[in-house]
Amino acid sequence: MSYLKRERLPEYIESEEELDDLMSLPSKPLIDFQKNLEGDLIILGVGGKIGVQLALAAKKASIAAGVPRRIIGVSRFSNPEKRTQLEEKGIETISCDLSDPAAVKQLPDAKNVVFMVGKKFGTCGSEEETWAMNTLVPDYVARRYADSAIVVYSTGNVYGLVPVNCGGSIEADTLHPQGEYAISALGRERIFQYYSKKNETPISILRLNYAIDLRYGVLREIGEKVKNQEVIDLSMGNVNVIWQGDVINQTLLSFAHCTSPANIINITGPETVSIRYVAELFSRLFNRPLRLEGEEGGTALLNNASYAASLFGYPHVSLLTMVKWIAHWLEIGGASLDKPTHFASRNGIF
Repeated sequence: MSYLKRERLPEYIESEEELDDLMSLPSKPLIDFQKNLEGDLIILGVGGKIGVQLALAAKKASIAAGVPRRIIGVSRFSNPEKRTQLEEKGIETISCDLSDPAAVKQLPDAKNVVFMVGKKFGTCGSEEETWAMNTLVPDYVARRYADSAIVVYSTGNVYGLVPVNCGGSIEADTLHPQGEYAISALGRERIFQYYSKKNETPISILRLNYAIDLRYGVLREIGEKVKNQEVIDLSMGNVNVIWQGDVINQTLLSFAHCTSPANIINITGPETVSIRYVAELFSRLFNRPLRLEGEEGGTALLNNASYAASLFGYPHVSLLTMVKWIAHWLEIGGASLDKPTHFASRNGIF
């Protein structure tokens, strides 16, 4: 597959190599966009769950577009295998502590910046570190790259819980963040919004709800519980999910929509997904009985991605395809990142 296309999706995914290749396939619109995008790309926080595949997608799209472009990945690289994986694909890497303002000043120029840095899990008990990562680091980066276009990862947690039947929060809704993580994530947004206005820096802020990889994510967690006949808590009865490859394509296309003041875009799938329904799908696929506990609450953390759909089209990978892929992945003993999403948390504590 030279680019991502619905009818070319595999029936199953058999290896991490195949998985990473699929998630990093650029869409045709992304390849076309790369023909007109000027300048190099630097990805800050490339060592996280999405960063490696995003860097690979940017490289593939630039090559397919026939545009020579430096793709630079910046991270502490606590996992050296990720650095090796990137360098083997022709992506430059820089080891950097982004919480050090002097180190940030030394980073190379780039017209295009993806900001993926943040702290969520482990917030409880180290709130000050979460605030430092989620507000001070954005300050250093926004100052350093005042003359660049910046795509910033944020979270749907800034909205807070909303009625399940409302269709999800839209970008213009009043924000009600709950807990230190969500409040500090809003702080991250405010820092970038301030510098977008002050320096006329074009910025897109992406409020993401639940990217799905076969190695982690909400759907995998439900599938594992069904397969192992563990209890599934229904109190957070609904979620939004989106295939990580679609997240990556929409992220890179968001450079076309960077503005000053900053543009905000919800990134997620089109459905309000019932946890009960997904559990029932896995139950049929695994031929396992369900163990459900509690009742669905009337509220949930939900985003409405209609604006994103108007910009990028609908995601390429459907909910049913993701469920089928994950069920097969679990059956063959596919790898896990062992990083729970804590999607069922209703109190904002992570």
